[in-house]
Amino acid sequence: MAINESELRLIVSQVVEQLARQGEAPAGKLGIFNDMNTAIAAAKDAQKVMQTMPMDFREKIISKIREKILENAELFAKMGVEETGMGNVGHKILKHRLVAEKTPGTEDITTTAWSGDRGLTLIEMGPFGVIGAITPCTNPSETILCNSIGMIAGGNTVVFCPHPAAINVSNFAVDLVNRASMEVGGPVNIAVSLEHPTMETSAVMMKHPDIHLIAATGGPGVVTTVLSSGKRGIGAGAGNPPALVDDTADIRKAAMDIVNGCTFDNNLPCIAEKEVVVVESVADELIHWMLEECGCYMVSKEEQEKLMGVVFTKGTALNRKCVGRSAKALLGMIGVTVSDDIRCIIFEGEKEHPLIAEELMMPILGIVRAKDIDDAIEKAVWLEHGNRHSAHMHSKNIDNLTRYGKAIDTAIFVKNAPSYAALGFGGEGYCTFTIASRTGEGLTSASSFTKRRRCVMSDSLCIR
Repeated sequence: MAINESELRLIVSQVVEQLARQGEAPAGKLGIFNDMNTAIAAAKDAQKVMQTMPMDFREKIISKIREKILENAELFAKMGVEETGMGNVGHKILKHRLVAEKTPGTEDITTTAWSGDRGLTLIEMGPFGVIGAITPCTNPSETILCNSIGMIAGGNTVVFCPHPAAINVSNFAVDLVNRASMEVGGPVNIAVSLEHPTMETSAVMMKHPDIHLIAATGGPGVVTTVLSSGKRGIGAGAGNPPALVDDTADIRKAAMDIVNGCTFDNNLPCIAEKEVVVVESVADELIHWMLEECGCYMVSKEEQEKLMGVVFTKGTALNRKCVGRSAKALLGMIGVTVSDDIRCIIFEGEKEHPLIAEELMMPILGIVRAKDIDDAIEKAVWLEHGNRHSAHMHSKNIDNLTRYGKAIDTAIFVKNAPSYAALGFGGEGYCTFTIASRTGEGLTSASSFTKRRRCVMSDSLCIR
């Protein structure tokens, strides 16, 4: 649909107004403010402009965002690793390209219609308005850019509360979204953030009357806080995804797929394989291929103890300096020197072992043996801890795949592939970095950030 002259004049006037307001933000950074209330007010003004835009203009903004993500994928990757100390530059480049190419835009906003003797009824997807979004340090710019595309497609603007440990790369992403909008004639402040976010500023955002939906991507604590806010919440919480291998699997391929998924971006994706449960009869073969062809290092009992002393602080609290580090770096912390070819640390243990039962977000892969498929399913379900997030299985037995899928009941279930296939990387489907297992939306997209509105015309407009 083309924009007529009056609509264009309205958009231009609103852009000028927004540019005037931009003087309240730190110089040179679009959408970045010093005060949360001011940031929310700016996003609210921008959403008024968004509300007047036809759908194809939203898509024009999104297309420019995609273009700029691809142009800056390497820069985002380097900034993220440098600022957080986590992850792998090459893998982060791939993740940003995935966001640009496979995050749904306005095509996800659809209309349902019923037409009959009594007239016409439509279900339209309408914007919430201003959305509040809490984002992690593990996938900071990826989450912000993916959320921005989906939320803007739905006609919303967004107030981000980035993790302080990734504030520079996060705010660079916010700035990019606004520059993309302005370059095609759209408003500034369609995404906003703070120069110095804190828990207190996040609390202000969650309580603000102009925030109508909160999307939280992070650990269980932040999701619980959001769901206790009294507002509509989308909660993308923790996972501890188990990979189950039965005796019908292609074991050599399973070993490679599991290690590839586990080591992608040093295990930072929440969907990544965190532990393996394998049927006893094929366990030795699986370990053989992991050691021979997949770049794994088997730690001894003594090295396991040293590793636990480094990985955990104060009992079972994760040492954040270990999260997202490479296998070589983690082994170096316990005095073990390995070549660059080593990318995954493996060991055998019972399911209760702290390095298996806890979600580490490190390329450490505990292997649990099971007597048979029944025992394997029971152990894998226990290890997932009821997060209902992600699970993986390698098998050629349809009945076993079906039983495990029903028992584990996760938002994501990947079969015979690395975990990242769930995000459209080497698999079908769209990309997202907000997987709302806790609140049931599953893999979020633009439609997740809209509310359903029923429009009824009684006894008219049916011409059948």
